This record gives sequence, C-alpha cells and structure tokens, in this order.
Amino acid sequence: MNLNKNILDNPKKEKVHSEKKMSNPIKILSNKEKIQLYITQYSSIAKDEMRAHKIPASITLAQGILESGMGHGRLAKEGNNHFGIKCHEEWKGKQIYHDDDKKGECFRLYKNAAASYRDHSLFLKNRIRYSHLFKIKSSNYKGWAEGLKNAGYATDPNYAEKLISLIERFELTRFDSKMANNNTENYSVSKQMHNFIHIVKKGDTLYSISKQYGVSLDNLVRVNRIKDQIIFLDQELKIPIKN
Repeated sequence: MNLNKNILDNPKKEKVHSEKKMSNPIKILSNKEKIQLYITQYSSIAKDEMRAHKIPASITLAQGILESGMGHGRLAKEGNNHFGIKCHEEWKGKQIYHDDDKKGECFRLYKNAAASYRDHSLFLKNRIRYSHLFKIKSSNYKGWAEGLKNAGYATDPNYAEKLISLIERFELTRFDSKMANNNTENYSVSKQMHNFIHIVKKGDTLYSISKQYGVSLDNLVRVNRIKDQIIFLDQELKIPIKN
C-alpha cells in the first residue's frame, strides 16, 4: 500500500468549475487545498466509522489522504479505493488492477467511498496482525500510526511519520472528540448522504445536479459545505436522498 509517497510536496494543480458565470472560470487548487477538500468531504464518514469500530477518525482520514493521493489517485477515482487495500483471497467483490509492489496487482473496487471506508474498518478489525491496535487509546494517534507501520500496512519506512504529520498539520484530532462533532442532526444527515455519491464530470453545475436527483440546491450546498457555489472536476458530491 502507500501508493502516493510525495503528496505533501507535489505542486500539481487541478482545474475547477463554477456556475456563478456561464464561462466556468478556472480556479487552481494547491495540495493543501486538495487535502482540505478531502477532509471536508470525508470527515463525517471517518467519524461514523470511529463510532462503529473504534478506529480514530484522525488515523482513518490521514490514511485516506495518503493512500488515495488526496482522492486524486487512480484507485480512488476509478475504483473508489481510498486505502490501497488489495484483493486478498477472501475478496469476492469487483476488482481493479494497478501497478504497486508488482505489476498489475489486484485491488478491491467499491461502489462508493463510504463502502471503502467501511471495508477499511473491517480490514483492520478482522485481522489478527492489527488486533493490538484496538488496545491503544483512540486519543493516542501516534501509537496507532506506529502500530500500523509495525504491522506492515505499508512498505514505506516513513509511513508513521507521514500519518502523524498529516494529523498534526491539519488538526485531524478534532474529529476524534467524542462529543464535539456529534450532534444528532449532523449524524442523521451523514447517514443519508452515504446513500449515493455523484462524481462531478465536465459540464456539471450545482443546478443541473440538483435537478438530476430532485434535491434542492440549498440542501446540496449545505450537506457538501460548498462555498461560493464552486465545484471541482472529479469531486464526490453527497446527494441527500432520504431513505
């Protein structure tokens, strides 16, 4: 795993689209902005997984950022695989092939990012080599980071240091607080948002997406915390469709 080793310093930029003007002006995203966008998109899922499986949300987010290339890596974009989890013998789902330690290795393919996050939790929880992690306090993110490295989650010798750096630079421990971000309304919206994810494609606008799914523009903006009505190519938008 650990498919993206230099994401914190890579100066690549992404084009984005706005519907404020018909000409769709271009905005440039720095890696810091990509990471901040990733956190905005997936922090609620990471918190849900912490509630369900006791894995620190800070660790889950840091791994997601690192393993998925801030959500822009091929496995994340084409396979919704945010944690670089390979097929292994027990996997019966869809597959995507990607060069990693060896050429053309088999990786798990998911229907959406939420499914990838859930499988990551179960992957850690159901394997003996990660069992010691659940004896570490959820507040001890450094212990979790070192434990993941020592258990062989990634081959990068600096894996723990990179996770810790992400957690500290972006203050990801704020998502580990049991009650600070745990009001009933936000949790309910989060559960609804996991029902469907829309990947932004060329020509999409917030208005066209809202009409496509029959949701209000205000709700779409609110649940995705969109500012200035700006959306990004390949961005995953949570569609608040009620069960």
